[in-house]
Amino acid sequence: MDRLLVALLSGAGISTDSGIPDYRGPNGLWRRDPEAEKLVTYEYYMGDPEIRRRSWRMRLGNRTLDAGPNAAHHAVAELEKSGMPVRVITQNVDGLHQLAGMPARKVIELHGTARAVVCTRCHARGPMEDALARVEAGEDDPPCLECGGILKSATVMFGERLDPVVLGEAVAVTKACQVFIAVGTSLQVQPAAGLAGLAADHGARLIIVNAEPTPYDDRADEVVREPIGTALPKLLARLTGESA
Repeated sequence: MDRLLVALLSGAGISTDSGIPDYRGPNGLWRRDPEAEKLVTYEYYMGDPEIRRRSWRMRLGNRTLDAGPNAAHHAVAELEKSGMPVRVITQNVDGLHQLAGMPARKVIELHGTARAVVCTRCHARGPMEDALARVEAGEDDPPCLECGGILKSATVMFGERLDPVVLGEAVAVTKACQVFIAVGTSLQVQPAAGLAGLAADHGARLIIVNAEPTPYDDRADEVVREPIGTALPKLLARLTGESA
């Protein structure tokens, strides 16, 4: 059997075992604190210095940069190392797929990365850790060191469009794959959610691994409700066996 091209769409659920809370689940951040949504909404962030200050304090307090990859991230990286053609399309901004060993060029970050900052004026980029060190040293809203513009996380905020080049890459991979695995994603946020349907339309075997039902379950060839940390490694091992 020919090597399968496996596309894996990952959402917040794949990273909860790493200590990063999801946003929309029963205990998700947006349900607990609707005000927190303003901190990552472009219009509020750009227009209100107090929102920016709160946003930087939130980043200092959150654990995304301290988190390490878990068994599910490692299983995906191992699949790639085994020689199986794998592409990861992720809605996450935590960089954990790359930390687990996935080559960065094989990871498409739909919503950007929380590990970098970008200037909203001159588009200069730099490490998030450097910006957070400036906040800890007393700058409550650190400006761009190049031009003095407003710095933001290099993530796609609410109210911002996805990068069309990045989205185009994700669409191309989705159309080309033979197996499409949606893992830890509610498949409710477009356009990422639509990739599952697009994969099915192009003849891919659609597998959904998620605790809660999704709008695409009825189109899936297989739906797995078990915990991701154990279910995904088992599933990927089975795929490796099938293509051997």
